[in-house]
Amino acid sequence: MPGRLVITSASGWLAGRSSWMPRRAEPDVPGSVGRVSRASLDKDPRDVASMFDGVARRYDITNTVLSGGRDRYWRRATRAALNLSPTDRVLDLAAGTSVSTVELARSGAWCLAADFSVGMLQAGAERPVPKVAADATRLPFADGVFDAVTISFGLRNVVDHIAGLREMARVTRPGGRLVVCEFSTPTVPVFATVYKEYLMRALPRVATAVSSNPEAYVYLAESIRAWPDQAALAARIVEAGWQRVRWRNLTGGIVALHSATR
Repeated sequence: MPGRLVITSASGWLAGRSSWMPRRAEPDVPGSVGRVSRASLDKDPRDVASMFDGVARRYDITNTVLSGGRDRYWRRATRAALNLSPTDRVLDLAAGTSVSTVELARSGAWCLAADFSVGMLQAGAERPVPKVAADATRLPFADGVFDAVTISFGLRNVVDHIAGLREMARVTRPGGRLVVCEFSTPTVPVFATVYKEYLMRALPRVATAVSSNPEAYVYLAESIRAWPDQAALAARIVEAGWQRVRWRNLTGGIVALHSATR
């Protein structure tokens, strides 16, 4: 199917829930015609997908540089929070190049990488996990087919994140688990001030040296600053139908892990 990556091992779960179709990834060349260099905070899905297509080639190395290597720790913490077993079926939403899915698969669970950027999925094509292109607000899966769902640094990019959280609940079995790993609000006021200055000033400059599309990281900084804090996000997860919502701060609250049960 043009513009989609659908893996046969997941085809039995596809529910035929059509939505907008991700654009076919274009060559990762600066100035490509039709490429959106950065999305705006209205988060039009086509613009966000196109923007991520544009950063796909150097996405992993850019994340490692910008986080000072903490991205690996955050991935391990997400896997630990899910408490996976080898019999679990796991949806890794907004999986990007699938580096997070590979980490989850270390548990022995069957893990599916899903993302609405075909370019990101293609950039991780060599990683040995199944992949599917999917819109978080209209997931192409039947009800209750996953034991656990997780989304790392992607919920913030969903145009309607409460609708996305409801879709995650729909495809998760009763009693199943959710873990959201996302940028959040530092808990120490002085550190929070320094962090905000880093986001708006230093982050785009550092991205210029390592990213294939530095302008996308201006959007990253803006979207992090506009994102709700830990308590507000927990309330929205409850609103979406999840239960027993709790969170744990990582790296002084730069990142928070929100966990919940279906």
